[in-house]
Amino acid sequence: MNLKRIFGAVLTTLGIGALIYAAVIFSNTGGGNQDIKSLIIYAVLGLVFFSSGISLIRTTKDES
Repeated sequence: MNLKRIFGAVLTTLGIGALIYAAVIFSNTGGGNQDIKSLIIYAVLGLVFFSSGISLIRTTKDES
């Protein structure tokens, strides 16, 4: 297996984890300023990691 594909899978997994954590923060938020900041940070990082991981997986060619 290619190293880029492994790194892409790790980034995708981290992105999914961050998006799930952002969803948990969103469901438990009380509307405080700190809650909104952490929600935005985790959601943006999750989207960046998820999209870059999927991009790495899709663009890497399989060579045996």
